[in-house]
Amino acid sequence: MSCRMSFRFFIVALALVSLSQSSHAADKVGRDQSSASKPNVVFILADDLGFSDLGCYGGEIATPNLDTLAANGLRYSQFYNTARCWPSRAALLTGYYAQQVNRDPQGQRPKWAALVPQLLKPAGYRSYQTGKWHVDGPILAGGFERSYDIADQDRFFNPQRLTLNDQQIASPSLDEGYYVTTAVAQRGVQFLNEHQQQHRGEPFFLYLAFTSPHFPLHALPEDIARYKDRYREGWDVVREQRWKRQRELGLHAADLSAPERTTFPKWNVDEAGLKTKIGAGEVGRAVPWTELSAEQQQFQATKMAIHAAMVDRMDREIGRVLEQLRAMQAFDNTLIFFASDNGASAEQIIRGDMHDPAAPLGSAKSYLGLGPGWSTAANTPFRKHKHWTHEGGIATPLIAHWPAGIAAKGELRRAPGHLVDIAPTLLELAGLPAPKTFHEESRPSFPGRSLVASFAKEDVRPHEPLFFKHQDNRALRHGDWKITAAGADAAWELYDLSQDRSEMHDLAAKQPEKVNELAELWTARSTEYAQQGATGAPLPRAEQGKAKK
Repeated sequence: MSCRMSFRFFIVALALVSLSQSSHAADKVGRDQSSASKPNVVFILADDLGFSDLGCYGGEIATPNLDTLAANGLRYSQFYNTARCWPSRAALLTGYYAQQVNRDPQGQRPKWAALVPQLLKPAGYRSYQTGKWHVDGPILAGGFERSYDIADQDRFFNPQRLTLNDQQIASPSLDEGYYVTTAVAQRGVQFLNEHQQQHRGEPFFLYLAFTSPHFPLHALPEDIARYKDRYREGWDVVREQRWKRQRELGLHAADLSAPERTTFPKWNVDEAGLKTKIGAGEVGRAVPWTELSAEQQQFQATKMAIHAAMVDRMDREIGRVLEQLRAMQAFDNTLIFFASDNGASAEQIIRGDMHDPAAPLGSAKSYLGLGPGWSTAANTPFRKHKHWTHEGGIATPLIAHWPAGIAAKGELRRAPGHLVDIAPTLLELAGLPAPKTFHEESRPSFPGRSLVASFAKEDVRPHEPLFFKHQDNRALRHGDWKITAAGADAAWELYDLSQDRSEMHDLAAKQPEKVNELAELWTARSTEYAQQGATGAPLPRAEQGKAKK
C-alpha cells in the first residue's frame, strides 16, 4: 500500500468512528491531560527535509511510520524553523531565537540560556541525545544524561568524528556495514532500554536528531533500489503531483509558485566545476526537465532516488524507536514531535572524502547534493530553499502525537508556530513555570508560546511576530503579513500569506506603509535580540571552524 493510500485509509477509517465519540473528543483531551502523569517526550528532527517530502505532507516517499503518527495525531501546516541547521537547534533547545543566544554567528550561549534538559530537570526528567548536536558546549553539560553525537556530516558510512557521552570513540571502517541513520536510532533504542531498566517510572526526554537527508547523498543500496525508476518523469512533474496531493489533503489552498530557474547558491561548486568534478549529468539550476539530455535526466533521477532512500530509511528507523516505546509500555504517554531544521537544500558542495565520478552514486566514495531542481520539488509549493527566509527555506512539517493527551486524529492545525514554541510547550506539560533566572542571571521572556492549547483545538490567539534572520536574509511574519528580503541589499518584499502563501504577489509597492510598519518592528527585534546575545562570548576561532562544517 502506498504511503498516500495508507494515509487516506487512516483518515477514512477514523471518519467512521461514531458521532457520540466525536462529540466528546474535546472533553477527552482535558480529562487525559489532567489525569495523565507528566508525558515522556521524543523530539525527532530531520536535517534538510523538504516541506513536501513526507507522505502525509503530499510526498510520494514511503513514510508509513510518520504517516501513522500524523493520522493518529496532528499536523501543523504553518510551522517554521530558522532556515539553517545550527540556528534551528538553538531555537529548539533554548526556546529563544539564535540571535538572542549568540548563535548567529555561531558563538557561545549566555549563561542564562538553559537547554531543554536543564529546564525539565526540576520535574524529574532524564534526558538523552542521539544524532547531530551542532550546539555550543559539551552535551552532558547541557543536562543530558547520555549522548551519541555525529559531528561529521560528510560521511554516512564511516564518520570520523563520533562521541559517546562527550568522549571520542573509534570510527567505523567501510566494511563494518555502519550507516549513520541506523546508528542514531540504535542508540536511541539503547538509551530508552537503559532508562526502562534503571529509571522506570521517571519521565524522559529523547532528542533524536537525524542527519538525513542532509548532503552528501549517501544511502543503502537496497533502499535506493526501491526508488530506482520512480523519478524519471522529472522534478517539474513530481512537484505538480505533490502540490495536487497537498491540496487534496487540505494542507493549504496555495498556488504552486513558479520555479526559479536561475537560482544558484553562491557558495556552490561553480557550474563548470560541477561538470569536471562530478560529471556531465550534473545540473546547477532548476531548468525545465525537458531541456535536460538523456544522460542528465538519468543522473538527476538517480540523485532523487537516493534522497528518497534516505528519507525512507529514516522513517524505518523511527519505526524501531516507536516499537521500543511500545515494548516499554510508554507509547501512550509519550508526546512525539517530528520536524525539519530547514527546507530542502539547493547546495552542491564537495567535501569530506571528495567525489569519485567512477563510484556508484550514493556510495561512500560519491559526494552529491540534491541541487536546486529537486530541492524546488521537495519544498513544494514554496519558493527558494535552505538558507533563504522565503517559505521554502523556513517552512517545516510538524507532527504531534500523544495518545494520552491528544484526542484529535488526523486533524490539521493552521495557526503559525515556530521552533521557539517547543520549550514553553514542554515546560507547561511538565508543570513548571518559565524560570526568571538561570545560573544567577536574569532571563528574557520566551518569544514563543506553548502549543498545548492547540492540542485540543485550533489556537486562534495571535502569536508574537515571528522573527527570521540568517546571514543576509531576513523576514518577519506578523499575523498573515510577512516581509522578507533575499540578500543584504535587497528591498523588502511584502506578502499576505492568507491569500498568497507561495509568495507570488509582492505587495510592497502597493502598501509601502505596511512594509515600513513591519520593517520597523523587525529592526527593533533585531536590535533587542542582538543585545541579549551579546552577553555570550564568541567561540574560539578553532571551534568556529568546526561548527561551520
